Amino acid sequence: MAVLGAPPPDLKCRPIQESDWDKVVDCLRRGFPMRSRNYWKQALTRLSQRPAVDDFPRYGFALETSERIVGVVLTLYARYQGDEIRCNISSWSVDAAFRPYAMKLIWPVLKRRDVTYTNISPAPSTLNANKALGFRLFASGQFAFLPALSPAQPTCRVLEVRPDLAEMVMLSDSERYILLEHAALGCLSLICIRDGMAVPLVLRSRRILHGLVPCSQIVYCRSLTDLSRCAGAMGRFILRRGTLLCLVDANEPVPGLLGRYFPRKGLKYFKGPKPPSPGDLTFTELVIFGP
Repeated sequence: MAVLGAPPPDLKCRPIQESDWDKVVDCLRRGFPMRSRNYWKQALTRLSQRPAVDDFPRYGFALETSERIVGVVLTLYARYQGDEIRCNISSWSVDAAFRPYAMKLIWPVLKRRDVTYTNISPAPSTLNANKALGFRLFASGQFAFLPALSPAQPTCRVLEVRPDLAEMVMLSDSERYILLEHAALGCLSLICIRDGMAVPLVLRSRRILHGLVPCSQIVYCRSLTDLSRCAGAMGRFILRRGTLLCLVDANEPVPGLLGRYFPRKGLKYFKGPKPPSPGDLTFTELVIFGP
């Protein structure tokens, strides 16, 4: 067994290669036994299908010794408006005997100061490490709401996104890209037309309370104010599809939405120059890997 202060001489951190997939899945299964082998295989497959961002690793990093992978961190890179790059750090898992060297796995990921890093599902045991690494909260709670009970303007329309939808020209290039890419990844991408303006929204189906309660997580909205203004029309649209409850990350109760704020639930962290807004989970593990 490895001893703190005396790492194995061949212990190294290196980018994950496609040839490593079986060993990577084995390591992730040890760290996250509630997730199936197929889940992790699908996660890696989806990463392989995402567009490469500059020279960043496609999958993440592995901690290796004696040709065994004993630690894994997956990295989901995406380019946003202009030159902004984000990296969602996901699935950080190190075998128990090598946890004293876990930082050796994460330091290569965090070396770029021009990248904004996010951690949207930190394990309670990693919160102190998050703070030590310089991560800060961008969402300190979650707001559960019933959008169908919000008032809706009679002239407000909600449209499901498709490539040939005429109203897509009302959005910026970056928002059209977000809507179409997330629709292809299994999200519900919508445009709300109100007062002659188009408001983009992306939702992801998931289950909460031990998988018993279906709901929709807000993956993208320009602002919580926009979400509130369109909630009634959006709620009636998704109610016809059988969804009543929605969740959105927030730092306080959201004015105009009928629901309840849960502080310290679903904590979301970031490190870097441009913190995401609450309600922006685009291109994160929730979308690419699934709930």
